[in-house]
Amino acid sequence: MFMDITYKKLWKLLIDKEIGKGQLKELSGVSGNIIAKLGKDEPVSLESLVKIAVALKVDIGDIISLEEK
Repeated sequence: MFMDITYKKLWKLLIDKEIGKGQLKELSGVSGNIIAKLGKDEPVSLESLVKIAVALKVDIGDIISLEEK
C-alpha cells in the first residue's frame, strides 16, 4: 500500500480564510517554487510546512494529509 501526499486541506483552508497563493508566499516567507510544488502535491521540506502552519496559525496536520493510491 502506497500513500500520496496531498495538500487539499491547505487549499480549503486558504479559501476559507480568503488568502491567495501570493499572500501565502508573503505571509510564510516560502518561495514561489515551494508554492508551485504544493500545487502539484509534491513533497516539500518540513521547514517549509512549519513556516506555512505558523503563518496560518494552524497545526501541520491541518494543511497536509496522506491519501491511499
